[in-house]
Amino acid sequence: MSPWSPPSLESLRRRLPSPPKWLALPSLPGGLRPWITMGSIGFVMAALLSHGRQLVQLRLDGQGWLWLVLGVGVSLLSLLTNGFAWGVVLRWLGLRPAWAAVVELHVATNLRKFLPGGIWHLASRVQRLRSEGAPLAAPVGTSMALVAVLLDPLVAAVAALALVPLGGWQGGLGLACLLPLALLLPRWLDPLLGRLERRRARDLGLEEELQQELAQGAPLVRPSGLGGYPWQPLLAELAFVLLRFAGFCCCIRAFDLPLGSEAPLWLAGFALAWTAGLVVPGAPGGLGVFEAVLLLRMGLTLPEAPLLAVALSYRLIVTLTDLLAAALVALDRRLVRQPPVATPPSGSPSQ
Repeated sequence: MSPWSPPSLESLRRRLPSPPKWLALPSLPGGLRPWITMGSIGFVMAALLSHGRQLVQLRLDGQGWLWLVLGVGVSLLSLLTNGFAWGVVLRWLGLRPAWAAVVELHVATNLRKFLPGGIWHLASRVQRLRSEGAPLAAPVGTSMALVAVLLDPLVAAVAALALVPLGGWQGGLGLACLLPLALLLPRWLDPLLGRLERRRARDLGLEEELQQELAQGAPLVRPSGLGGYPWQPLLAELAFVLLRFAGFCCCIRAFDLPLGSEAPLWLAGFALAWTAGLVVPGAPGGLGVFEAVLLLRMGLTLPEAPLLAVALSYRLIVTLTDLLAAALVALDRRLVRQPPVATPPSGSPSQ
């Protein structure tokens, strides 16, 4: 008589009756992303139509325009800080980044997040980290390149949510936004990165390369327990988010909305909306998602027309910042790679 062994999960799954068809959720045509995009942008368009007359009546004086120009400068500084924070992430992973090259790569590829799909800036960075011309001391494999690219926005989102409690209890939202800090513990970070790594490899068409590395015995992710809790990347990303908020504050001041004592509430609303625009699978670059969440979060305590003007002006200056930064990097590369003009020898006849 053979010893009894518990049934496997697969055998139990086969015995369970299939759910009735009327309980099955219908799949949305085209997937979830375009519907979130259309819903978010539709919400913002409805707000524009509802408050269009009030928006037209808003006027910026000379000081207001100066605030917006200052916002462009602060946003440009935040973009450079984000590139530096990515270098801190790479260093925490045990890599040796060339800091100037890392910041340049981050700035040059940031504009591609607005392309359809919202993943092409990540694809460009993964490709560069895997190539011979990568901004590292040596190229890395597919698994490490994916982890290095995915950990940056993950830590940035956790850092932004950690700022939400500064706005108060907010019906328990402040406490809930502290919970993602536990995701950066090695116990939770490794499996989370493994899941994100597989999904992004499938999106970028790198699934076969990743499987080959796994078949050769390479670990799926770096054991982050060797580095402990990522305090340095978290602080670097926190500085980046605070600089983003400083650019947002310039838009608030441009339209003469109250800031002073309301700054913690503004910070909490901005951090929540910015995180939603980063992680929600919606429009590229969080277009529409950020504005919709900000209006829903802050519209109960502030007039909606000036709030909408602040959100749209912030979207304008960060987009201009991305364009300006990409143009400056392209110009710098062109000037550096341009061959020097050859001078004729002293004895040659002049034409």
